[in-house]
Amino acid sequence: MNTQNKPVRVRYAPSPTGFFHVGGARTALYDYLLAKQTGGQFIIRIEDTDQKRFNPEAVDNLFSGLRYLGLDWDEGPDVGGDYAPYRQTDRLEYYQKYAKILMEKGHAYRCFCSSERLAEVNKKRQKAKLPSGYDRHCRDISADESLKRAEAGEPFTIRLKVPREGTIILPDALRGDITFKNRILQDAVLMKSNGIPTYHLAVVVDDYLMKITHVIRGEEWISSYPLHGHIYNFLGLDMPIFVHLPVILNPNGKGKISKREKTGKDGKIMPVFVHTFEKLGYLPEAMINFMALLGWSYDDKTEIISRDELIERFSLDRVNTSGATWNYKKLNHFNGVYIRSLTVEDLTDRIMPYLKKAGVSADRETMLRITPMIQERITVLSEAISMVDFFFIDELPDYDVNLLAPKKKTLADVPDILKSARDTLAKIEFSHDEIETNLRNAVKESGLKAGQLFQPIRVATCGKKVAPPLFGTLEVLGKECVLHRIDKAIKLLGDK
Repeated sequence: MNTQNKPVRVRYAPSPTGFFHVGGARTALYDYLLAKQTGGQFIIRIEDTDQKRFNPEAVDNLFSGLRYLGLDWDEGPDVGGDYAPYRQTDRLEYYQKYAKILMEKGHAYRCFCSSERLAEVNKKRQKAKLPSGYDRHCRDISADESLKRAEAGEPFTIRLKVPREGTIILPDALRGDITFKNRILQDAVLMKSNGIPTYHLAVVVDDYLMKITHVIRGEEWISSYPLHGHIYNFLGLDMPIFVHLPVILNPNGKGKISKREKTGKDGKIMPVFVHTFEKLGYLPEAMINFMALLGWSYDDKTEIISRDELIERFSLDRVNTSGATWNYKKLNHFNGVYIRSLTVEDLTDRIMPYLKKAGVSADRETMLRITPMIQERITVLSEAISMVDFFFIDELPDYDVNLLAPKKKTLADVPDILKSARDTLAKIEFSHDEIETNLRNAVKESGLKAGQLFQPIRVATCGKKVAPPLFGTLEVLGKECVLHRIDKAIKLLGDK
């Protein structure tokens, strides 16, 4: 279901206090898909009114993460647009205007309570086992007295005058009508004493002025929905369509996914920030595919689905309301599928920046020969680093010589095994087929098992037990390098 066929205007409007999180990324993705599907606009707005927690790095991190995912936006702080500016701190005059309108209509009032008094009120409420909140002390101050105190320079905030009785019924595209009791709502602060708006006022004003048609956000904002509904109603503004997405759950299915990155039992990081997924080498195609299925499905069986297919098939009526579990194993599977679907050239070009950043002096021509050997073996691009680094150095760094000893053999057996292998390799043409044929013949003639011959060769030439397939590896390294490294291993064992 497209909630409407005409082009939509959607916005992703984060508060830049922390790094771009997968929870926000999924919201941005749904915004993007709906905009692209209808030929509408996807807007980035920076909600930076919380200056105490504002982090400029978070803005750069957001833009970088969106670009990595390929979620291009049509309007925003960096590209402009017809409804600029797109940073809330540059839009203060709009909020002050609408706060004044609310006061003039009797739907908002000045609150002169000091922070000390508010703290004392909350202390008493806590003792009475009541939720924190405001006691509406200034709600019924007359308009004349309120104005005089303000003109005298007494600090004040502006609060929403929420009805004390009755209900407000608000529609949600996923959940239907939601009923809220007014008596449990707070007279929320709309404007702080420094003239900066709170989220509640700013978000309503901006969505109205920017002609947003759909507000897609997490279900944690449902508790704020009645306040926003009252503001729309008090101002006489048409409301956009609201869509409150289900939460993303931790991998164990318990609780909302962490906002901090942790280390798993295997010692590997459990990323939640978009930039960490990029750093590890998750393909944007896999991330988009995986995140799209966190709460939405096309037909309950299709899993691998391209960006273009998502744009064509995405619909709000197939977004469910139950929490979706973040599954690293499934994401890794998706990433592996996408890695294996790439051409050798494309995969090589995606791996190269990771090698460069790791200090591996790889050349593309050689990597084009190596990539087919690792394409089936890596789950994320960064894993390529440890699988190919030894190709691009003259001398191997020190490695654990004990790795040279295969099963059921000791280090004392290894020199003879390596000498025999060296003699075989020294005599042949160094092509994959020749290397494989002659080494397999050597296995038969020696009475060794394949692993007992191949492991010492692999460790001697690669410096590790886990490496790309042996015959192709030796071919790429070349005869001179292979013989040199085997000689060094033999000498190393002789020196022990």
